[in-house]
Amino acid sequence: MKVILLKNIEGLGDEFETVTVKNGYGRNYLIPKKLALIANKANLAQAAERVRQITAKERREREKVEALMEQIKASPIKIGAKVGTTDKIFGSVNNVQLADAIKRQTGVEVDRRKIVIKEEIKTLGSYTATIKFREGNYEFDFEVVAE
Repeated sequence: MKVILLKNIEGLGDEFETVTVKNGYGRNYLIPKKLALIANKANLAQAAERVRQITAKERREREKVEALMEQIKASPIKIGAKVGTTDKIFGSVNNVQLADAIKRQTGVEVDRRKIVIKEEIKTLGSYTATIKFREGNYEFDFEVVAE
């Protein structure tokens, strides 16, 4: 029996892939649990259209993310911090402060949970952070300056 998978199933195939399974497995497990559809002409056309829509949406999202990252990288992000006499910061800089600085300086709103700072920031200087999107990870530089 040929079926179109509606979800990724380990050991069987990926979403919208057409696979051959035993009749009992398809009729008694995959189809009733809405994990697959019978691979007839109408369902194949519907699956192909859905794949086309998903790839178009992912392409638009990727372009949007890349435009945002170009905007963030265009000007260096600066975060003000209170420091002592030895350029040591009182406290540390975290991803919440970085997200606020990005929004203030570029107008781009980035979810703080997607920002990863590689090292603990306790002194003034230049650092690198990563914004994690589903399409990939994008690195950018920022600077911590004295207030």
